[in-house]
Amino acid sequence: MSSLQETLDKINNIDFNDLDFENVGSWPTPVKAIICVAVFGLVLFLGFNFHLSSLGKTLDREARKETELKQEFQIKAFQAANLDSYRAQMTEMEASFGALVRQLPSDTEVPGLLEDITEKGLGAGLTINTITLQPEVTHEFYIELPISINVQGNYHDLGNFVSGVAGLPRIVTLHDFKITDGKDGGRLSMEIIARTYRYNDKGGA
Repeated sequence: MSSLQETLDKINNIDFNDLDFENVGSWPTPVKAIICVAVFGLVLFLGFNFHLSSLGKTLDREARKETELKQEFQIKAFQAANLDSYRAQMTEMEASFGALVRQLPSDTEVPGLLEDITEKGLGAGLTINTITLQPEVTHEFYIELPISINVQGNYHDLGNFVSGVAGLPRIVTLHDFKITDGKDGGRLSMEIIARTYRYNDKGGA
């Protein structure tokens, strides 16, 4: 106790203005001890704060990861619980897709399709001027086959023809209607583009 008191008395008697900062080695031992303790305490304080900050960031990162894993688990658990339903839907979609593909004419069926369109026109009482196959248009999953049609007849017959073509078992869509007055007996002239499609088995390559 007396040595501590003596040390404190020595510190109190030190004139810090007389300390030579260019020659730290000449400082009194109590001053050097205080400086060492202060530096050591500062290092501990900064190191502790840095360590806590690093731990805090790690904790936040792990907490976010835990949340993401929980969400992923919930999604996968839901998918697993509904796996049979998904499989049934996939089977149904494959069947529907197959049915649609079967409605698309193959290369060898296009002449037969042209004959069907011709028969629909003649059956509606129309005069067939031209039915011309246009160049194919390739899309990613299908190939479009435009057919240019030019027919003549009265308004009612033209309507029956359009209805008949739309009702063909193969997919045929009608576009770009153009109807003008005919020159013979008031019959109407109709130009139309019929588009049919076939599956692009190259998958857009």
